[in-house]
Amino acid sequence: MTDILFEHAKLLDPEGSVTTGALGVTDGRISAIITDDSPRPEARQVIACNRKHLAPGIVDIGVKVCEPGERHKESFGSAGLAAAAGGVTTMVTRPDTDPAIDNPETLEFVIRRAREAAPVNVLPMAALTKGRQGREMTEIGFLLDAGAVAFTDCDRVVTDSKVFARALSYARSLGALVLGHPQDPGLSAGAAATSGKFASLRGLPAVSPMAERMGLDRDIAMVEMTGARYHADQITAARALPPLERAKGNGFDVTAGTSIHHLTLNALDVADYRTFFKIKPPLRDEEDRITIAEAVQSGLIDIISSMHTPQDEESKRLPFEAAASGAVALETLLPAAMRLFHANLIDLPTLWRAMSLNPAKRLGLDCGRMTVGAPADLVLFDPHAPFVMDRATLHSKSRNTPFDGARMQGKVLQTFVAGRSVYKKD
Repeated sequence: MTDILFEHAKLLDPEGSVTTGALGVTDGRISAIITDDSPRPEARQVIACNRKHLAPGIVDIGVKVCEPGERHKESFGSAGLAAAAGGVTTMVTRPDTDPAIDNPETLEFVIRRAREAAPVNVLPMAALTKGRQGREMTEIGFLLDAGAVAFTDCDRVVTDSKVFARALSYARSLGALVLGHPQDPGLSAGAAATSGKFASLRGLPAVSPMAERMGLDRDIAMVEMTGARYHADQITAARALPPLERAKGNGFDVTAGTSIHHLTLNALDVADYRTFFKIKPPLRDEEDRITIAEAVQSGLIDIISSMHTPQDEESKRLPFEAAASGAVALETLLPAAMRLFHANLIDLPTLWRAMSLNPAKRLGLDCGRMTVGAPADLVLFDPHAPFVMDRATLHSKSRNTPFDGARMQGKVLQTFVAGRSVYKKD
């Protein structure tokens, strides 16, 4: 007998299309996908989906949870609740904590805390160099054994090319994935906006999008030299796309991601110096935003992530130049992505390839798929439901969202991890 039968659902298959039917779950995995006119198996529980969309849960690469060191900004408990409310069933967490996750002991602490507190799957990344200082690589083999799924120094670019080459070569020998942050650190130091007339009129220190192109060029050259598995965490500028296309065309093991904020906001949004719009890299021009969205639709950019970065009120309520960078996005990732769908920039199957299937594939996971045998990590949502975002309702401890007060569409109705309900909208 089937444990759960989702009836009258619009089944969103990232590898196919949207069809109407039913889905069965047994022992935490998808056991049947049934077309509208086929007979239904007996089930212990039937969930009426009322023709709402049922899709694989989001696999979010690049989530910052501030344990250890800054638990007042975000804990595994609060981040896990936010993820569940946002349809995120797997968080892939960053190592830019205090202290950095750069040794097996700290990594084991993080894994234990996540298991105890978070209702969703948590997969941690580890630092590429000790203390994220770019001077000495971490014990990649021991960290892999302890449970690290990838390695990154996040927004601290390893400027010493010899150190970076050694780390990439060692990672390649172990089959480990390395995430890079494509930026020229000299050009981008201290920048709060993208260079141009608007930033000049606002008196903001700015950086050219070429800094991203230069950083990516360097990283791809290192990948060519070492043969490493590499993922660019955020491609946000149109000028970075040609080297990415060449790298893929040359057969390098390279993928790229972008953030939901760079896909849905642009440089003009910082006009009122609202620091919730200060992120890293800074928001780009509208032409860049559209071009990056088109690159996701074409498959050149593989992954969309939240780049969830909690900052407390004290860090944000400062002059724009002095305020901390980052925005929370676990709960706003899905409704923000619906902006792209409703604007006819990216269709739903492509969105779910970028938010669920592709990140799962890149990390070697079996989730993110709408196929028999896949884990029943699922999100039931209504892409058309309107609401006004109120940051006071967010589950994150920090509520630094640029979407506060925005009119949005797309509500998560229920989230399941291994067939178990972890969130249900009231």
